[in-house]
Amino acid sequence: MVLTGTIVNGVCIAAGTLLGKLLHRIPEKVKTTVMQGISLAVIVLGLQMAFKTEQLLIVIFSLVIGSVLGEWWKLDDNLNALGHWIERKVGSKNEGNVAKGFVTATLIFVIGAMAIIGALDSGLRADHRVLYTKSILDGFTSLILASTLGIGVMFSAIPVMLYQGSIALFATQIERFIPEALLDIMIVEMTATGGVLITAIGINLLGLMHIRVANMLPAILVAVILATGTYLWQQYDIIKLFLQ
Repeated sequence: MVLTGTIVNGVCIAAGTLLGKLLHRIPEKVKTTVMQGISLAVIVLGLQMAFKTEQLLIVIFSLVIGSVLGEWWKLDDNLNALGHWIERKVGSKNEGNVAKGFVTATLIFVIGAMAIIGALDSGLRADHRVLYTKSILDGFTSLILASTLGIGVMFSAIPVMLYQGSIALFATQIERFIPEALLDIMIVEMTATGGVLITAIGINLLGLMHIRVANMLPAILVAVILATGTYLWQQYDIIKLFLQ
């Protein structure tokens, strides 16, 4: 089943959240230290992904153009508004926690190479191993996040499943129309751009500053477009060289 890995991922996020809520009696100092540890790990993961770029200019232009688009579309405001809507529906006593948990967890779980590559593997080869690994990591992360940020973390499973499920379902069409060489370039530059965003999430979790990461999300789509343009330009140069 194409969506098996995606469904398991969503279940692990929900299970980790519920377990985290049961462990809410963890001493505050312990939760703070653990959250700081996770924040540092998120930053390291983001940097590792960012350093995989083969064309830094694509990452830079993607971040600039994507940030402008995100600010124009007010993605951060809209995502937070959705979180507050969920907060009102569940009747949270801790105002702001549900929205913060939903937004933070969604950004952590959706952005990243494993979500894209895992969903592609599920759709193209019915191989769910990457998503199973991601599910375990997301489950443990949601456990810790939920112990601090609350039940809002669980609702992040919805956009995660929609995002990964869509990629998996359309993977066959993606392979049919996009050459493997171009797909590889896309994944590398999407991974690198996403890595910068994940680093920003880690900085937010540490409380060093507030970066509107959601407003930078279009950068990933821009990276795909720029990677495609670069690939086509390279093919054009090869054709010109061949004709000479």
